[in-house]
Amino acid sequence: MKRILFLITICASLVFSSCIRNAVTGRNQLSLVSESDLQSMALVQYKEFLTTNKPAGGSNADMVKRVGNRVATALQQYYASKGLTNPAANYSWEFNLVENKEVNAWCMPGGKVVVYSGILPVTQTETGLAIVLGHEITHAIFGHGKERMSQQLAAEGLGALGGAALGGNAKAANIFNNVYGVTAQYGALLPNSRKQELEADHYGLIFAASAGYNPAEAVDFWTRMANLSQGQKTPAFFSDHPSDEDRINQIRKVLPEAQQYYKPR
Repeated sequence: MKRILFLITICASLVFSSCIRNAVTGRNQLSLVSESDLQSMALVQYKEFLTTNKPAGGSNADMVKRVGNRVATALQQYYASKGLTNPAANYSWEFNLVENKEVNAWCMPGGKVVVYSGILPVTQTETGLAIVLGHEITHAIFGHGKERMSQQLAAEGLGALGGAALGGNAKAANIFNNVYGVTAQYGALLPNSRKQELEADHYGLIFAASAGYNPAEAVDFWTRMANLSQGQKTPAFFSDHPSDEDRINQIRKVLPEAQQYYKPR
């Protein structure tokens, strides 16, 4: 019994010492994975994805790059205005459109962003696209995937893994794929928590607004997404992004704050 209590104490101490505080939200998040190791693993998977999903060209691809870079620049300015260190300072941003009917988009650690053409009929406008990109980018820079991966690592008893062992450990690699596995079955992905989703909605709107996109259009976009999922196969974007009436209500609550950052261009 004493040995069990000792092990529990050690594990609890490890978890506590491995928490980091989000400078924007003030929330403590478990972090058992280094950002550099995470980005290295993400880059490998991103490149593998693009070998079988060639980036599209044309005006829509140009729009994805234009909107994405504006949002990325806006978040940099946001952190600077708050006197905070930009967590994406070492990101090498890439924004690609791929021809795929799935209603989906994602941002990998390190700033590798992919938009599926299937989501464009739902976003409809550059502003709708900015809402999506703001949401996905927030997940990345707030370390939501890292947090989910760390929680699963701790549950599997892998909290003591060093960075060098992360990629070579089968369990750790499997957990990474379950969090960031863009080529995996969508239902296998570990879901974002309610807190993470609300954070992505909230600050994604602020970043989009700071980039010159009207955040009020988020209500119409999420309403279209919710309508799309009714009576149909759930869009891939919803596999770990739950859509419900509560989400839209929460967005309405934070809109006044987001509007303060909105300056039309």
